[in-house]
Amino acid sequence: MTRRTVFAERARIPTGVSILEVLARAKELEAGGREIIHLEIGEPDFDTPANITRAAVRALDEGYTHYGPSAGLPEVREAIAKHVTQTRGVDTAAEQVVVTTGAKAAIFFSILALVDPGDEVIYPNPGFPSYEATIKMVGAVPVPMPLVEERDFSIDLDRFASLITAKTKLCILNSPQNPTGGVLPRDVLEGIADLAERHDFYVLTDEIYSRIIYDGTFASYYALPNAGERTVLIDGFSKTYAMTGWRLGYGVMPRSFAPMVAKLFSNASSSTCTFVQRAGIEALTGPQDSVDNMIGEFRARRDLLVDGLNRLPGFVCRIPAGAFYVFPNITGTGMTSMALQEFLLEEAGVAVVAGPSFGEYGEGYIRLSYANSRTNIQTALDGMAAALDKR
Repeated sequence: MTRRTVFAERARIPTGVSILEVLARAKELEAGGREIIHLEIGEPDFDTPANITRAAVRALDEGYTHYGPSAGLPEVREAIAKHVTQTRGVDTAAEQVVVTTGAKAAIFFSILALVDPGDEVIYPNPGFPSYEATIKMVGAVPVPMPLVEERDFSIDLDRFASLITAKTKLCILNSPQNPTGGVLPRDVLEGIADLAERHDFYVLTDEIYSRIIYDGTFASYYALPNAGERTVLIDGFSKTYAMTGWRLGYGVMPRSFAPMVAKLFSNASSSTCTFVQRAGIEALTGPQDSVDNMIGEFRARRDLLVDGLNRLPGFVCRIPAGAFYVFPNITGTGMTSMALQEFLLEEAGVAVVAGPSFGEYGEGYIRLSYANSRTNIQTALDGMAAALDKR
């Protein structure tokens, strides 16, 4: 009798394994005495602002240590709705908000609630690896949407339109973007909204980096007048408030859709940690000077890193308008993205991520995070230059 396969097929779907492999190898080298500069990590290197931490402690003292409603504490949903109304200029009600354990959970359960097996989902490529992984997990068909370097990693609307079929159920947008740092301009968002209305598909707009923007004005897809009942906004606290370990995010969606997402989420996680939710109120309503200071420092690091990368042989790096990543074109080095990733780690002691870790259209690029000090970034640039000169 043939033994059945132990694991379900969905458990075998890659989810950014290459990034984990970079980190694991970097840790091995550090254990052996090497100094490694980490430019692969996608999280702010700042501490959570003290006023937010104090709010969590107060919530613990006040007894916020029990289950809460699956969609989130009412006062937290209300605070998020007010924040979205203020920042996007769209009247938003608490009933439209579902609070989750990080923005990634909001993405997962929104896709789970919307998409059936066989449906097609258009998603950015290169892009956050969890998009493609989640699409495959629910049995849908991932349709990669290339981000175009010549357009500052924006979207060619004609090419986007060519991807739409009768099976298109959802399109995922991310602006500012991981891994490119690109920001989608308003005219592109408006074009996608027109197509969504014409072809009757939903749009999930991941705006987790919306506060971390340096050049121009951020345009939110959710704020478009014709986004309407086909839009799910994803946001959270991890990036803006350096709260990655707190696991606090949210989705904003049509009133009829929110109970469905909350029901799915409740069966996986019951509810989001209640004292963490209370800290989220302080994050949104308290002083924002720590956020402003962090963004100012990120801008300085961005400028230092872009200038240094453009001095390296074979590198061409555009200036990203948001997030805290750069995505240089490295085809001039004559190396594949993976080969350069390994070379820089082994020879220069700099951990970066090969572009294909974010999708097939990432070949020819690497991602570097500037969530590290200016001193370390300069040391990394010097080490990369020395290693490339010796090659």
